[in-house]
Amino acid sequence: QVQLVESGGGLVQPGGSLRLSCAASGFPLDNYAIGWFRQAPGKEREGVSCISSGDGGADYVEFVKGRFTISRDNAKNIVYLQMNSLKPEDTAVYYCARQGYPYCGGNFYAYTFDSWGQGTQVTVSS
Repeated sequence: QVQLVESGGGLVQPGGSLRLSCAASGFPLDNYAIGWFRQAPGKEREGVSCISSGDGGADYVEFVKGRFTISRDNAKNIVYLQMNSLKPEDTAVYYCARQGYPYCGGNFYAYTFDSWGQGTQVTVSS
C-alpha cells in the first residue's frame, strides 16, 4: 500500500528553523517526484517545493527561495524539507505528496499528485 507520513512540525519563533520529514512506503521512492504543499487557515492549498526522480532536481516557489531546501534519502525512503528563517506567514499545515510522473515539470498542480500524507502543523509565532 502506498503511504506517506509527515512529521517534524511544531511551534517555532520567527527566524527559527524546522526540518520536516516525509516517510514513504509501498513504492520505490527514488522513481517518483515528491512535492511539499501547505495550507494556511482560510486559504487554498499551495505548492512549496518539489524534487524530481533521477538527478533530484528541485523546484521552489518564490516565497521560500533561499530559505527552504528539499532533499531525499532514498535508502531510508524519506524526503525532507529544511525550513530556515521562518516567518509568521509560513504558518500552515504542510503536506507531502507523490506525483504520478517522475519529474516535477516546474509547476505545482495538485491534481498531478496521486497520493498524499495527512499533514503536519507548523506554527511560527513569538
